[in-house]
Amino acid sequence: MADARTSMPRGLFGDDALPLYERTATQLLDDLRAAAARPGDRLPSERALVDRYAVSRVTLRAALAQLESRGIVRPSSSRGWFVAELGLLPEAKTTAVSAAPQVQGFADYAQANGLTTAGKVLSATVRPATVSEAEQLRIAPGADLFDLHRLRFLDGLLVVLEHNRLPLAACPALAETDFSTASLYATLRAADPPQLPRIADYSVEARHPTPREIELFEIGETMPMLVATQLTSNQEARPIELTVQVYRGDRYRFRASITNQT
Repeated sequence: MADARTSMPRGLFGDDALPLYERTATQLLDDLRAAAARPGDRLPSERALVDRYAVSRVTLRAALAQLESRGIVRPSSSRGWFVAELGLLPEAKTTAVSAAPQVQGFADYAQANGLTTAGKVLSATVRPATVSEAEQLRIAPGADLFDLHRLRFLDGLLVVLEHNRLPLAACPALAETDFSTASLYATLRAADPPQLPRIADYSVEARHPTPREIELFEIGETMPMLVATQLTSNQEARPIELTVQVYRGDRYRFRASITNQT
């Protein structure tokens, strides 16, 4: 990592540490180059690409959105996807879609580290944004806000209590998605237009657990809790997610690399 702006530790930046949608984008880009595709060429159907790369349609659309954001492909209404400009990147850079650290979701971290995720939704509602929320997310007070509370598990162990708030206008599908199994960031990437988490302001503090947290985590009152607050912005530098994550102190470690580029 270049800074402290990720929600979970990334580990090494090898190809296998990248989220599946990024690896799929890399494979697709490599295949387009190998086939000597030219601007204006039409890509195979989404169904054909899903079968070729053995991924879900959500993952494929996130990969296509990644390439679209870089000007490699473009969508055409009801006609599919087309090559825009393969020459935007030097050939040597096709080994990785993104060498720079990016905001990583809980499911991205688990997938990159071979862990199994599960979730238990405590509540999922659409409600008016408060003045404070509207100010942070740069939306109008009272605008529709998707409010999600859930427990997150890694390999069957409860790790985090998460509270996500997102402007519904950014991704209306949020209100219709079952987040006991679905990835929040994968849903954002598959939105129309895609919402690509690009940067996050992140802070962590320690405190004692609340009575509700003691009950949910089945812990004693002396167990320290780490509370992370994150405000995530998309590819247009517009805030799209306000999240508070409460971790058991013995099941979370935050790592960051600090650099001086001046």
